[in-house]
Amino acid sequence: MDSPHGAAVKAEDFGLKGPRGWAFQGVGIDAAPGSLIAVEGPSGSGRTCLLLALTGRMKPTRGHAEVGGHHLPKRMTAVRRIAALGPVSGVNDLDQALTVAEQLREGALLQRHYGAPVRAMLRPRAERRAAAEARIAAALEAAGLDLAALPKGERTSVRDLERLEAVRLSVAIALLGSPALLALDDLDLKLSDTERVEAWDLLRSVAARGITVLAVCSEAPADAIVLRTSPKEPDAPEAPDASDTPAVVESDADAEPDEGSGTDTKTENDDTKGADDALAEAGRA
Repeated sequence: MDSPHGAAVKAEDFGLKGPRGWAFQGVGIDAAPGSLIAVEGPSGSGRTCLLLALTGRMKPTRGHAEVGGHHLPKRMTAVRRIAALGPVSGVNDLDQALTVAEQLREGALLQRHYGAPVRAMLRPRAERRAAAEARIAAALEAAGLDLAALPKGERTSVRDLERLEAVRLSVAIALLGSPALLALDDLDLKLSDTERVEAWDLLRSVAARGITVLAVCSEAPADAIVLRTSPKEPDAPEAPDASDTPAVVESDADAEPDEGSGTDTKTENDDTKGADDALAEAGRA
């Protein structure tokens, strides 16, 4: 059973296949709430597709998974409600034109619009503002981002942030909604060895709070539960099968009761092109 904060992540023979081959296949995991999970593999090996599938943003085509007690692919919308994305390039990029303060306020506004109960939206404006500021302060502390240490404080432009600072900002925004699962793509991209250590320390601290963490990386730390992906040769053409339908990228705002269907753009996936295709479609969802 899940803790009040974290989500157990389970999968068996989990896979996603499109017309040009497998993005990933044969994935199995049984991780308790509050676990630190690393998806390890080279770029183009289906890592991002696996992350999106386990967070309810892409529809798998083989096997099954369960996140926080919600079964995939049947309950993708329910999984999206409890799984927040940290940095995922092409899906939820930070807005380079905003300041850090503006980006945080926008994140708090979106969280209130999509995640807060109706009664919270009926509170007096001053009370809502104070609650948002308290959530932002708590999220910044959890992410280890000190606004006062930035070149221009909270008015620092997002485009001027160092890579690790941008990761911390993305994590803070993701934590505003009190997720049970936090997922990040390309965690160690463009980080020095020292910064990688700091990034993993950050995720350990988040997991220590009871939140399950799922991070894509090129090299996983020794204390993480590791899911490995690897490039494979494209499958030979075969007769169409119902299980080979392309993945569907789901939007966070989607609340259709039938989570296996919808009007989202279909995405083709293979081992090296699949992740790029998926991100392009997710960015438009």
